[in-house]
Amino acid sequence: MSKIQKFFIGVLGVLLVLVIGVTAFATKIYFDVKGSVDKTYETVERQETGVSRKEEVNLNNKDSFSILLMGVDTGDLGRTDTGRSDAIMVATVSPEDNKTQIVSIPRDTYMEIVGYGTFDKVNHAYAFGGPAMSMDSLEKYLDIPIDHYAAINLKGIQDLVNAVGGVTVNNDLAFTNGGHSFGIGQIELNGEEALAFVRMRYDDPRGDYGRQERQRLVIQGIMQKLISINSMTKYQSILDALSDNMKTDMDFSTMQTIALDYRDAFSTIQMDQLQGEGFMQDGVSYQRVSDEELARVQTELKDQMNLQ
Repeated sequence: MSKIQKFFIGVLGVLLVLVIGVTAFATKIYFDVKGSVDKTYETVERQETGVSRKEEVNLNNKDSFSILLMGVDTGDLGRTDTGRSDAIMVATVSPEDNKTQIVSIPRDTYMEIVGYGTFDKVNHAYAFGGPAMSMDSLEKYLDIPIDHYAAINLKGIQDLVNAVGGVTVNNDLAFTNGGHSFGIGQIELNGEEALAFVRMRYDDPRGDYGRQERQRLVIQGIMQKLISINSMTKYQSILDALSDNMKTDMDFSTMQTIALDYRDAFSTIQMDQLQGEGFMQDGVSYQRVSDEELARVQTELKDQMNLQ
């Protein structure tokens, strides 16, 4: 055998070893991800809300879809009850427009709680009937189908920020909360700091709207870290943070389809805020959204989902 032949055989051997190693690593990641997603999967029993599609959503056809994102006030400070959804966002994902629209819903928004026979704050729907009642109530209120949900508790937000190595946010209000001080400008947050950052409300002249803005900043910071190549080296910590603290009705196959076929739709994320005005009723504060503001957001979401 000539030296050239030996050289090429040697190169081929190295390539085979690399391919086998990469394949084994990819296989491990696949089963790690599947195992973690299986732990988060939790189905919901929905009620009829009168809001329907012309045709059922089909992710294999790259249809636009919606997902209710909730941050639940459990998992921290010794809270172990069902909790309430203190962070509420409705996201619509459109592969046709290559865009994701995220609308924040004030936790005190006054609306019908579908299945409970009353009008109340939207965040009470989770306490009354879990994700299903939250989905049904917001589906009827926004007049769009809510296809899926994902709920993560406070401990999960803290763990997820730590898992991605911290987040960077641009803060517009100097304040102190939970023993942490936050200056104006670009600041770095670890998990504990991020939790204190998003929970502050009473010292903000914007009230809950200021807190929602900080929630969006932290979520954007997490997403920026997640799509970076460096997050691959931290994937196990990220999976642990999600599997221990998140629940969703999207199974592994659904998430796999979204990850592979909808990635371009996450390249542009547009944030919006449903605006209301405060009022008191029976000694309790609520947010009432005007018909004009509600119609504006409904139209925005329907356009994104091609429902007009």
